[in-house]
Amino acid sequence: MRLGISGALEHESVAEWAKKQSKLGCKSIVFPISCNESDELIDEYVKAARENDLMIAEVGIWRNALFGSEDEVKKNLDYCVNQLRLADYIGARCCVNVAGAIGSRWDGGYKENFSKETYEKIVKMVRYIIDTADVKNTYFTLEPMPWMIPTGPDEYLRLLDDVDRDRFAVHLDGINMINSSQRYFAMEEFIDECVEKLGKYIKSCHIKDIHLCDEYTLMLRECAPGMGEFPLKYYMEKIDKLDENMPIILEHLNSDEDYYKYFDYIKKL
Repeated sequence: MRLGISGALEHESVAEWAKKQSKLGCKSIVFPISCNESDELIDEYVKAARENDLMIAEVGIWRNALFGSEDEVKKNLDYCVNQLRLADYIGARCCVNVAGAIGSRWDGGYKENFSKETYEKIVKMVRYIIDTADVKNTYFTLEPMPWMIPTGPDEYLRLLDDVDRDRFAVHLDGINMINSSQRYFAMEEFIDECVEKLGKYIKSCHIKDIHLCDEYTLMLRECAPGMGEFPLKYYMEKIDKLDENMPIILEHLNSDEDYYKYFDYIKKL
């Protein structure tokens, strides 16, 4: 596997960015700038990544192209297309977004997220992004979410079939899909299911941890690696067997210090 972090770490130059990532032990990275930057700066980051053996795992989008005013949706769709084109240009393994929420919070949980109409909108949106970007070297992916399609491997398989585009693939976040007591208490079995059903489509993965709180009712809280109960070593071993170059990205930490601390924990596992 190729471990990496989602944080860019504080840096004042491209060379310093690459040096810090490499020194930490990263072998993959999330591309730290967007399509809105100059071609010269984009090329500089790509060159530094290659010179330091840092696989470009992901280009992130993190915008809701499914809901909002007509102008907002159009602006976000254009950004999705341009980020996917950026991923293609720099040779990233994938470009990733969430499907989108039907409400004011871009990644929030709403009843309408699971309606038939929303599902049809997601399929249409993904097709539009892929067809418009017309990429050859990368893939568009959707990160699974606890309250947004896809919430599990079967939903992802259905999306793959219904979107029906060669450049649509899978981004695996096994922790995001632990959204019930049944999955929590059978996490190894759920990891097996994800790998068995989605393995050949997976382009990049996220890693963190999850903790079952004692209070009622069911509360599952994302946390840093080792602060929860997710079988992190088992997860990484299963992913590594799929592809020895599979990127696994540590995410959602609050500071550079946290990334240093918990990335070291992951490396030791």
